[in-house]
Amino acid sequence: MHVSPLARIPVANRYFRYLAPFYPRAFETMDLSAYDTILSSSSAWAKGVRAAPGAVHVCYIHTVSRFVFAYDEYLGGFGLRALARPMVDRLIRWDRTAAQRPDAYIANSHVVAERVRRYYGRDAEVVHPPVDLDRFSLGAGSGDYLFVASRLLPYKRIDRAIDAARLAGAKLIVAGGGPALEALRERARGSTTTLLGYVDDARVNALMGNARAVILPGEEDYGLVPVEAAATGRPTIALRAGGACETVIDGQTGLFFDEPTPESLANAIRRLDKHAFEPARLREHAVRFGPQRFIAQVSAIVQRVRSERNR
Repeated sequence: MHVSPLARIPVANRYFRYLAPFYPRAFETMDLSAYDTILSSSSAWAKGVRAAPGAVHVCYIHTVSRFVFAYDEYLGGFGLRALARPMVDRLIRWDRTAAQRPDAYIANSHVVAERVRRYYGRDAEVVHPPVDLDRFSLGAGSGDYLFVASRLLPYKRIDRAIDAARLAGAKLIVAGGGPALEALRERARGSTTTLLGYVDDARVNALMGNARAVILPGEEDYGLVPVEAAATGRPTIALRAGGACETVIDGQTGLFFDEPTPESLANAIRRLDKHAFEPARLREHAVRFGPQRFIAQVSAIVQRVRSERNR
């Protein structure tokens, strides 16, 4: 594995947003001259690498850069919004140029494919990301709690899950770290919610498999969590928006709530016990998103793009 010089900065992982002005050059100066096929995995920067003449570059895109389609939300990650605005405007100009470099795009969801068309003017085939089935085992679902596994960022809307659990009188456990952790702990003070912070994969598997259901409270570009929950035999309660509409089957692998409010989510929590979800059937649903299917589909697209390029 070769990393850019930015990875050697001691605080890079913690303050990665503040390094944003340096990312374009870091990716553009990567030496890929020895490779005739490049498969990049990008949520912002990797699509901007420069391929050698004659090389094929296929980009697996997780989302259009968030500073393009969620400008104000992205600026919120910086302490000095007014000072950050010119820098973000420059990143947007770079991003639109860099988006034209790949020969083809593969999107992780139909939501992202539509976003790629709207903001970049490019078509993208859809291949859903794989779930690591070996990480998850069927659980008993005998716990008395609901479960959230998430990076704690504002757009994940964990606050909505906390408020909904309070309204529904339901116990909620949240696993995951992130910059919003302390604010969410303060919001959950005296409520039915417990925030654990970071937990390892084995404990996530155990907590998820023992939960009544998993909650996906915000709109996701794809939303792998419902598939992971299904791999443990547990249903998901998800907002009817974004990528969850591609991974949750209403009434079969989970339930939707329709309004982005705590009240709507609380109503779905109350409805949960009226539905029976068969763990083995949920696991079968997850298997459809397995790694072998993903590898085969992506490989076929890359080979096709190479063949078309060589004609």
